[in-house]
Amino acid sequence: MAKPTDPDPRATLRGGLPDRYLTPDDIAEIFGVPVETVYQWRKKRTGPPGFRIGKHLRYDPADVRAYVTERKSADRNAA
Repeated sequence: MAKPTDPDPRATLRGGLPDRYLTPDDIAEIFGVPVETVYQWRKKRTGPPGFRIGKHLRYDPADVRAYVTERKSADRNAA
């Protein structure tokens, strides 16, 4: 859970993602969706690609950035 002094994670996405692997909670905050949605994306293979470290799900910031870029390109091409 974000502390009052933590920056808005969505602003972090615009300004550059953190230099650490992201958690499902981080992804939910960045995209402004419930964490359950993040798990559904993974189940349906529609969201940013994640990977497991033991029982923990993590996301590489470079993969998240590539996912956003891909989605933006797809939306522009569809219009």
